[in-house]
This record gives sequence, structure tokens and C-alpha cells, in this order.
Amino acid sequence: MPDIDLTSAGSQDDVAYGKRVGERLRAIRRQKRMSLQDVEAESTHEFKASVLGAYERGERAISVPRLHRLAKFYNVPVSQLLPRTDEDADLEGVDNRDDANVTIDLTRLESMEGADAAMLTRYLSMIQMQRQDFNGRMLTIRRDDLRAIACILDTSVDSASSRLADLGLRLGA
Repeated sequence: MPDIDLTSAGSQDDVAYGKRVGERLRAIRRQKRMSLQDVEAESTHEFKASVLGAYERGERAISVPRLHRLAKFYNVPVSQLLPRTDEDADLEGVDNRDDANVTIDLTRLESMEGADAAMLTRYLSMIQMQRQDFNGRMLTIRRDDLRAIACILDTSVDSASSRLADLGLRLGA
């Protein structure tokens, strides 16, 4: 299925949606800290830098199978490459960051084994999905997230942060 040139073949709504898809594609690529040339090289030229750039600028529509392959390449769900609706934003609520945030070293977590590590990985992956944060190296969790982590680690909420530090998972500890 060929891609479509949106600048000449689409309605205004199609063009606007294509630009929003492009913004999501660019945001995910940047979260992965990759240039267009990096994607081309690491995908063994499946995704040419010039074509990916056209997708990101909203000049060209991406086919569903190609979107699926790009999602697999970025290691994110396809839904994360699509723009969010106003309804999605309403469901998320407000981003309340405060001084009680803890930053988790996801790279260190990947190297850990055991039931606690597996449960933490699943829980933190869920948080990444909700926030659309796929940088893969670190994740800042909020005080409310510490409640669940305390349950996973079989500790109190107040000592969950220090338990994460003991495990070598807390950055800046």
C-alpha cells in the first residue's frame, strides 16, 4: 500500500491529522534520542530519513502496515504513534509533580532478575504507556506511584524510596 502525499491529495482535516501524526512520530523518535539518519541506519534502510522526515512534517501519510513496523522498530505500541484526542486528555487528569518524585534507573532494572524486578518492570511499563514516555533509561515516579511500588517491594510507602536506593534503582539517591 503506497503512502499518500497529503499536501496535494487530502482535505484540510486530513492534512491537519497528518501533521498531528507527524508530531507524534517526531516526539517518539526524539524520546528515543535518535536522528532521522540514526533511524535509517538502525532500520537497515527500511525507513529512509527523507521519507520519515516527510511523515513527521505531515507531508506524507504513512500506511497502517508501515506504521506498525515503525512502532515495532521504536518498541512502542502503535497507539502511541497516533495523536491523542481531547477525550484521551480529559481522562489523564493533571500532571501533578511535586518534591516527592523519585527517578528510577530503568537500565539497571532491566539487568535485575526475580519476581520483584518482573513486577516493577510491568508496573513501570504501565506508567510509561500512560505518560507516553519511552526514553527507556529513566522514569520519574510520583508519590502516588510509590504506594504501588511499596506493595510490590513489601515495604511501607515511607521506606519505598530508600528500598529502591538499596536496590540501586533510584537515581540521585
